[in-house]
This record gives sequence, C-alpha cells and structure tokens, in this order.
Amino acid sequence: MKKKLMAIAMTAAMVGSLTACGGGAKETTAAPTEAAKTEAAETEAKAEESKEADAGSGKADGDLITVGYAQVGAESDWRTANTESFKSTFTEENGYKLIFDDAQQKQENQIKAIRSFIQQEVDYIVVAPVVETGWETVLEEAKEAGIPVILSDRQMQLSDDSLYEAWVGGNFVKEGETCGDWLAKYLEDQGRGDEEINMVTIQGTIGASAQVGRTEGMDNKLKEHSNWKMLDRQSGEFTQAKGQEVMESFLKSYPDIDVVICENDNEAFGAIDAIHAAGKTCGPNGDIIVVSFDSVKAAFESMIKGDLNATFECNPLHGPRVAEIIQKLEKGEQVDKVQYVDEAYFDTSMDLENILKDRAY
Repeated sequence: MKKKLMAIAMTAAMVGSLTACGGGAKETTAAPTEAAKTEAAETEAKAEESKEADAGSGKADGDLITVGYAQVGAESDWRTANTESFKSTFTEENGYKLIFDDAQQKQENQIKAIRSFIQQEVDYIVVAPVVETGWETVLEEAKEAGIPVILSDRQMQLSDDSLYEAWVGGNFVKEGETCGDWLAKYLEDQGRGDEEINMVTIQGTIGASAQVGRTEGMDNKLKEHSNWKMLDRQSGEFTQAKGQEVMESFLKSYPDIDVVICENDNEAFGAIDAIHAAGKTCGPNGDIIVVSFDSVKAAFESMIKGDLNATFECNPLHGPRVAEIIQKLEKGEQVDKVQYVDEAYFDTSMDLENILKDRAY
C-alpha cells in the first residue's frame, strides 16, 4: 500500500499539461480446439514463469500496482514514443510493475497477451487494439476476473461498454476534418480553390480506429468540394516501407496526382521517397502536396527540409494520462468513459525549428 500511495503522488506530478492523439463484434464460442488448448497451456506457463521470477527476486509485488499493457507493435515513430511513455511512467519508482507485450500488429497476439495478464492476476489491463472488432469474448474474461480494462489510442466496437473503464485518445474523425479544412484553405491561398484536384490516400491498417476516423473525416470534407477527386486509396499499414510501395503504385497508375494524404507520418516518409525516385518533387515548392498525421519529430524535419506540407497532431504520450485514470479508480472515483485529448496541426508557414526544440516526441 505504501507504494500505491506513492504512485498517486507521482502520477499527480507527472500528468501536468498533457495533450494527446487514435465499440468489438461478438465472437462465437466453439468447443476447444487443439490450438486453443495449446494457447491456454502457453498462457498458463507464462503466468507460472512470471510468478517464479518474482519469487526468485524476493520482490514484494503486493506493494506495487501491476499493469499489463497489450501494445499494437512498433510499426512507426509514433508507436515507439507511445511505448516509451508507458515504460517511463509505469516504473517501480512510481509504484508500478509493468508487464509489456508487443503484439506485432496481430490481434491474436493481443488476445493471447490479455489472457496471460488475466492468468497473472494483474491489477489493470491496458490495450491499444490493433483493430476495433472481435474483443468481446476476451474482455468478458477480464471482467469475470475482476480486472479493469483501459483502452489507449484506438477504440473498440463493443455491444457492452461496461467491458472497459475508460478510453483515452485522439478524435480521429476531427483530425481528418481538420486536414480537409487546412487543405481547402491552402489550395484557396494558392489560387487553386476551383481547380480539379486529384488526390490519393495511403490509409493506415484497415479497421484500426485511426484509419477509420481519419478516412471518415476526410470523406466529410470531400463531400463539400465537388472539384476534389479521390483517385484511389490503399493501405500502407502505417509503415514507411509499405507507404513507399503504395506510392510507387499510385505514381504508375495516375500521372497527375496533386495531393497525397498519408494516414501517418511514416507512410508519408515512404511516399516522399517514392516521389523523389520517380523524378518528381513535393512539398510547398513541389509538384505534389503531401500531408500526414501524428506530428512526430521526423515530420517536422521533413517540413523544414521542404518535402512535407503539413502534419496533424496525434500525441502519443498516453502513459501519464492512463496512470491518472488508474489512480482515480484506486481511490474509488468515477472516471469519464471517453477522454479526447487536445490536438493541433503544423505546417511550413510556422516557426518549425523553434517548435521542434520543445517537442517531446
């Protein structure tokens, strides 16, 4: 309990001026297969290994709040910063024990991790879901075990919202709409407001909250501009390599692209590489307008270099915000179910070098 009280004090000091970034379909229950039995055995073995390791260390984990974090993966700079935010927040010094699992962008790995957390009897489970659907069964298991679940970044589509305590993340639809509004003003300022504008989109992982919301937000703005033509959309899986591959395909299929919308910064970096390799230019003085989402440091460097036009913020530093929620739950307080965080955008008209100096990610 002493360390739990210390965690409350440490969290209050850490939350400060945080600004940040982003319901499962029902699963049917079938008779256990050999694969399911194997998974259950692996999960139980992991739990026993964890208990044995703790016993060997002589550490009194009863004084710590144990948090299991089922992370999407390490597909982007944003995700790396998000992971570091949790690891630096949920430390023993702050009164926590963090059990971290990298799902490598596979939902089945996250489900396995959640079941492992349940077996290990963690105090809280945090999930940044790979996709929005297919979570009800495993969350029911967590609920039956009496373990609160907190969602970070991405959302889930659930018929029963009592399966989680709170969600923290960005308003992805608003991000997409903000991008559309920025683009309309930018084109107007260039004297191109009435021109036919040919666009392509490099989407994120299909079904992920950020992909769904940003696509929807941009669609809302497409309806307002009959001269905007969306030529094609393909998934870049939120990675630089796939973003480059998709952009190479677009450039071969569509010779007159005016705008590339990338649903994260890393996809934009890949798209920029493809544009240069094709002998074209991009950015404020180039042939193609490139915009993206997340606003990681490398995006600022790309804007300063003159390749990227704008980036729309999705702050990854969720660790302190989730810790704040946990401390409220520890004290029996109510928490807001949905917690959108403040976000901004950045473009080449701003003093980017000075802004970059103060960026934490």
